[in-house]
Amino acid sequence: METMNHPHPLTSSRRTFLKQSAGVLATPFVAPLILAKPVNGANEKLNLAWVGFGNQGGGDLVACSNGHNVVALCDCDPNTWADKKKRFPQAKFYKDFRKMLEEMGDKIDAVGVGTPDHTHFAIAYMAMSMGKHVFVEKPLVHSLWEARTLKELAAEKKLITQMGNQGHAFEGARLIKEWYEAGLIGEVREVITWTDRPKAGWGFNGVVKTEFPPAEPLPQGMDWDLWLGPVEKKPPFSKALHPTTWRPWWDFGCGGLGDIGCHTIDTAYWALGLGAPESIGVEMHGEANPIHTPNGSVVSFNFPARDGKPPVVVKWYEGPTMPKAPEGMDWDMPGHGGFLMVGDKGGIFHPGMRPDSPRLYPKQKWEDYRSSRENQVAKTLPRTKGIHRDWTEAVVNGTMACSDFSYSAPLTEAILLGSLAIRTGKGLKWDAEAMGISDNPEAAELIKVEARKGWRPEDLA
Repeated sequence: METMNHPHPLTSSRRTFLKQSAGVLATPFVAPLILAKPVNGANEKLNLAWVGFGNQGGGDLVACSNGHNVVALCDCDPNTWADKKKRFPQAKFYKDFRKMLEEMGDKIDAVGVGTPDHTHFAIAYMAMSMGKHVFVEKPLVHSLWEARTLKELAAEKKLITQMGNQGHAFEGARLIKEWYEAGLIGEVREVITWTDRPKAGWGFNGVVKTEFPPAEPLPQGMDWDLWLGPVEKKPPFSKALHPTTWRPWWDFGCGGLGDIGCHTIDTAYWALGLGAPESIGVEMHGEANPIHTPNGSVVSFNFPARDGKPPVVVKWYEGPTMPKAPEGMDWDMPGHGGFLMVGDKGGIFHPGMRPDSPRLYPKQKWEDYRSSRENQVAKTLPRTKGIHRDWTEAVVNGTMACSDFSYSAPLTEAILLGSLAIRTGKGLKWDAEAMGISDNPEAAELIKVEARKGWRPEDLA
């Protein structure tokens, strides 16, 4: 297999690979399959392009590039370019992803997206329409319609996709699912999750805004119009929006729930096979705000019974609001975030946003489990090498990635419904099949938000 150190047109071997990987079928996460014949040769290198690499996207890029070629990089703020130019000297740099894909399309196998939430869809949609496999940071998209559309496009184009909810690839996520399925905590009817966002944490400062900030000098060379993307409104550049503090603003981010929910709620959603919620409840500890997330909201996701299992309520607490410990929970509950799966025979707990150190509760239950080899649950689920390598290996080998859009798009839909409840200050009933909200007209109006010209699907396909 040829080793490539610079961009070049696709060889016949690589074209064969793309045809093979185009045979992938996006199937439900409950039935992982080998989806296409592996590429001949274990050392196949992908030609990668990346859009948005100033912060989290930069870490994703570096992790996914290991062993592969980075041929094109795009960020509308050239002030982020210097480090990546040193690291990837053969890559061609762009401000506009559309120009990058048009010029470099036949040299690109797969595309990563690490921009703010509101531009995920347009970038992924154009890349996928061109037959490119994609990695997209969480939350997958900014609206419910976008989530459903990308899921359907991935299936139609038979692409290998991944959302960047890193904890889904963790050992802890698999342990929690295995423990639950082995009956260690009995049946689950309640899950409790929490975060310090938006009161504190990366990208948040707890200061609720009711109007956009005044204009500040634009960083040299930055294209602010590109950063605004599909948004019709034209707030001026401000450091309160870029580079790190856009998440609390509804036009660009999805609040604290959109930021952390795809991590902390993910494990229960996967382990319990929750599917779509029937309704969302919300308790507001601040006024609903049309442009900026408030602090302290509590969201209840009401999931129906499924496959003989009882209904489940997933409670989400945003900072500074904290949940009370359920009966029997005797581990310390850290203020920055955590997860509790409440069973009728005890429960499962992990601190923080991701499942990197799960344990049973009460503590004695955990000690008893650890001390007895006879009680150890078998490891029945496949393990990964991390969210990034899981995706690149899936693209090379023609297998499904662990957070494929067939799984992560429905998860994102659930999270976005909770964000809509916070945004409007009202609960809602959700008809997943019809993609309809019957009792909250303000939220229903936001199922699909019309993009401005140049950012609509018909402009990108």
